[in-house]
Amino acid sequence: MQSKNPSLAPGLNLFPGLKPPHKTLAFHQILVLVVTFLAYASFHASRKPPSIVKSVLGPNIQSNSSIIESNLNSSILNSSLFDTGWAPFDGPRGTHRLGEIDLAFLSAYSIGMYFAGHIGDRIDLRHFLVFGMMGSGIFTIVFGLGYWFNVHVLGFFVAVQVVSGLFQSVGWPCVVAVVGNWFGKAKRGLIMGIWNSHTSVGNIIGSVVASGVLEFGWGFSFVVPGILMIVVGVLVYMFLVVSPEDAGFDSPGKEIEMDENVDKVENSEENVESEKAGLLETEDSDSLAAIGFLEAWKLPGVAPFAFCLFFSKLVAYTFLYWLPFYIRHTAVAGVHLSHKTAGILSTIFDMGGVFGGISAGFISDVIEARAVTSIVFLLLSIPALIFYRIYGSVSMFANISLMFLSGLLVNGPYALITTAVATDLGTQTLVGGNSRALATVTAIIDGTGSVGAALGPLLAGYISTRGWNSVFFMLILSIFLASLFLIRVARTEIKEKFREGKWFWNSIDTH
Repeated sequence: MQSKNPSLAPGLNLFPGLKPPHKTLAFHQILVLVVTFLAYASFHASRKPPSIVKSVLGPNIQSNSSIIESNLNSSILNSSLFDTGWAPFDGPRGTHRLGEIDLAFLSAYSIGMYFAGHIGDRIDLRHFLVFGMMGSGIFTIVFGLGYWFNVHVLGFFVAVQVVSGLFQSVGWPCVVAVVGNWFGKAKRGLIMGIWNSHTSVGNIIGSVVASGVLEFGWGFSFVVPGILMIVVGVLVYMFLVVSPEDAGFDSPGKEIEMDENVDKVENSEENVESEKAGLLETEDSDSLAAIGFLEAWKLPGVAPFAFCLFFSKLVAYTFLYWLPFYIRHTAVAGVHLSHKTAGILSTIFDMGGVFGGISAGFISDVIEARAVTSIVFLLLSIPALIFYRIYGSVSMFANISLMFLSGLLVNGPYALITTAVATDLGTQTLVGGNSRALATVTAIIDGTGSVGAALGPLLAGYISTRGWNSVFFMLILSIFLASLFLIRVARTEIKEKFREGKWFWNSIDTH
């Protein structure tokens, strides 16, 4: 039976001691968390190099304000304001072109995400994930080879980023679907909050590695993470088991989760009930068929969270791709930091993101309200960004503290929506707890978010030439819009909790 199962990892046959009954369900759940954590951390590590090398490839802006105050003519501006970078990213339009290659990558990523989720629900997830990892690793290396082959053609870098974005789009629907298969709904927010720190950990690893080898040539900043991705891809192929059934276990918490979802359906508002009834007529709850793309969009909660993530991810990815550049060109305590120091210092934002994802997941589990948790984090992030922009340059301590706080609040809802929320929506009663809908729902939510992720860095590349205050205004406006999309969902959550007597302060009073 196992020999016919394409999802059985070869590593389990190579090491029979890893199979049941030698190892428990808990062991395999931890193994899945570790393997998928490493997989997606490597994806993000390979995305980080473009942000690290921006300050080397692009124009090096020096004392912009003093030049403007001197009212120098355009010829002097072009020669003194911009140091030599790497054509075609040097010169006054360098930041625009850097934003355009970000757009190329993220546009392909967002488009590919919709197709990746659809395909992932229909083929072996382990093979599909490894395929994406190998392709991503190879094309990350190819981008870096432009350094040694002395490539100065914009079309080359754009084409490589497009293909790389398509391969990268495979990762997220696959890893979320696999983790969703192995874990029930209990404490899902906390578990996935901890697990989702792979995003920030990957960014940190990518920043440190790319910054560490930058002095040897910017090509190494791509080649080393690309090799790392390929190595981890081999590990995933050997040891990732897609679902508990493939290893001989029952799906954990399925019956409990089904009962909880039935109760929630019975207590929903009338307009949601009618929408659900229509879907239930077309979907057999016991069917294992993958849900259609349009049907997934109609599932309650999918559209609001998808559009919220559009703006949340716009903010998160603007920091991902432009924060080292911003730090490099903004004096801290009157001192401009080096390329390497700016790259390493930017990891503080991601460290805050680790705590943000965990805390958002934990809080949402305690109060059982994902939308309410997300709105609170989003609204608090607005003053955090304002303070970072105004006071971040006062001292290194202020810069680090405010950057950490901004990362915590910005990445909290981003992490929550892409993990626990996507998994909740993809395994709700309307699809009969059918995990084959999970990759599609995950792809819709994160794919929509990735469209925002594509626009953010592009807009930052253009707007930054008008001043960083304009960039921060764009980020704050995006956060405000993200919170608006969740108001209706949050209101429904609050009404349900009061109606059921399950709001956390009510629980304290009754116990």
